[in-house]
Amino acid sequence: MVIGLLTLLLAAAAAAVAAAMYRARAGAACDAPRPVEILLGPQDLQQLLSPTKTAGSAREVPPVSAPVSPLASPQILKRLRELALDASATSGNPAREHAAIAEAAIAATGDGATLRLLAPRRPSLLPQLIRAANDDAAPRRELAAIIRRDPSLVGHLLEMANSSFYRVTDRPVESIDRAVVLLGSEGIRSLIAAAAIQPIFRVAGGVFPRFPHTVWEHAWRSANAAVVHAAMVEKADPFAAELLSLVWGLADVVLFRAVLERYATHPSGDRLRPDAGVIAALLESHSAQVAGRIGAGWELSEGSLAALEQQTDEGEPAAPLGRSLRFGRIVGALAVLRTNDVIDEATARVSFPPSSLGREQLERMWARWTKTGQTAGDSGNVLRSAGGVLPQQRS
Repeated sequence: MVIGLLTLLLAAAAAAVAAAMYRARAGAACDAPRPVEILLGPQDLQQLLSPTKTAGSAREVPPVSAPVSPLASPQILKRLRELALDASATSGNPAREHAAIAEAAIAATGDGATLRLLAPRRPSLLPQLIRAANDDAAPRRELAAIIRRDPSLVGHLLEMANSSFYRVTDRPVESIDRAVVLLGSEGIRSLIAAAAIQPIFRVAGGVFPRFPHTVWEHAWRSANAAVVHAAMVEKADPFAAELLSLVWGLADVVLFRAVLERYATHPSGDRLRPDAGVIAALLESHSAQVAGRIGAGWELSEGSLAALEQQTDEGEPAAPLGRSLRFGRIVGALAVLRTNDVIDEATARVSFPPSSLGREQLERMWARWTKTGQTAGDSGNVLRSAGGVLPQQRS
């Protein structure tokens, strides 16, 4: 479609405003959310594929003195929910009022209009950008044209282009076309991921203050694990695996908001406090469905939506993308539990899901994801450092 001159002028003005906002934000307070750089580039996957050059470079793990029982996948995710909600998220039979709250939250997330109000806003042009980014034949100018039409995407693009990971000179990047060239295809996909995940930072935890941060940590680590598994084990689209991991994190946030809003408007007022068990049960039973609805609204591919649907079954997902998503969620949960000292290293090692990834490759991944002081908000690449210790695989 030929865009009229007026539309181009308006888009250029919006881009200029967004660029000015970026320059103003550059000197803003340091507690502003930093750009999110998640997706692994080709050079990083190649680093994983390459064996370690120096023998003995990986740190040796002291032998385990006593047998340690592995945690099954449901146990791992249950402990993650307990951590997020600061409570023992046991199931049971909640009071009638709590059950009514849960039913109302399920109904709210099942209604398209209400779901759009609950879900964090996505850039309006995200579906078009996803399609263009996945089309190797799409020219860079097409990507730049799409980004120009959404000021929020312009802001994300310039933030990422001027981050230490992408910027190669002292001169700031202020041109959209130059930023698109600088980021390349993988960088544009990271831009999409950043635009999708950024709203998690703005969710209030209320009586469960750890919840938003824990969900973000899990989404970030899950996305990185799913990327590697998709690219190196399943030969599936790593960007799709990453985006699905992030969409699942958004689904957790949407369900959480739906429950808290219905507690807040309950006729009993403060007498009916939010129940951790009710929220945990909803996350376990309905997050995958809500993620599927969000994905459908974002116009994700049929394969991506099928991968989300396959997560509702306890058995192994049938599609490669579904298996990578499952792998990423379990590994991401183990990493969050380990970095928060909920489980020890030995338990994490024996609970790691089976994989055909090489030991050295897994060691580098695990060391990065459980590195002391490493958080999901840190800019940079998940595999910038190598070495460390990997949880042993179960046979």
